[in-house]
Amino acid sequence: MTKSILKEGERIDQLFSTDVKIIQNREVFSYSIDSVLLSRFPEIPSRGLIVDLCSGNGAVGLFASTRTKAPIIEVEIQERLADMAERSIHLNHLEDQVQMIHDDLKNLLNHVPRTGVDLILCNPPYFKVSETSKKNVSEYYLLARHEITTNLEEICDIARHALKSNGRLAMVHRPDRFLDIIDTMRQYNLAPKRIQFVYPKMGKDANMLLIEAIKDGSTDGLKILPPLFVHKENGEYTDDIFEIYYGKKGKKD
Repeated sequence: MTKSILKEGERIDQLFSTDVKIIQNREVFSYSIDSVLLSRFPEIPSRGLIVDLCSGNGAVGLFASTRTKAPIIEVEIQERLADMAERSIHLNHLEDQVQMIHDDLKNLLNHVPRTGVDLILCNPPYFKVSETSKKNVSEYYLLARHEITTNLEEICDIARHALKSNGRLAMVHRPDRFLDIIDTMRQYNLAPKRIQFVYPKMGKDANMLLIEAIKDGSTDGLKILPPLFVHKENGEYTDDIFEIYYGKKGKKD
């Protein structure tokens, strides 16, 4: 079955802490640590409805599925990535829990009830588009990384309409967009509540930002979580990251 489910250039990778298998294609799209961290960052509701926007090959929603029995709807605009996600759903026998929708996220309310979503997960395009943008050669990575088909404002707008009151939006993004993210969330009545900066290693600048906001929430009570370091000085994963990937603590130095 494994061979028959794969198309040319594809492989299967596994996140060992979850036993979830993901169909990947290096030339088209492969998940990275940002997807893994996002799936672990928010408290996942045990029931209700979860939506994974900009889902790519489905990694975030599939990883999150191991933490809940709640239904998860994944939304991806690129047909090839949506097809990879659909086959990963079948590969993991999660058809009864996870659904992939190939559509533009601006049409989300055609697929979920307005104010009916408990949690939205989103690994969005990070980069603004300009004439001087350094764009990736692959059209798949270009759309995944640059704000061409969607942007921060549109994501927050659709989240405002789809989320229940006190529903949450959890996002991974770049620290250099931090002020944009805060301002845009507040513009759409999403109150940032939890923020964590991720660093490649001690002594380096942060290169990722995890943020969770609550719809209709008070602007008070923002928590800045302890920093998360990915690598030790010797290049190995830190214990926290090792546990996320493999489900157990790494060896102490």
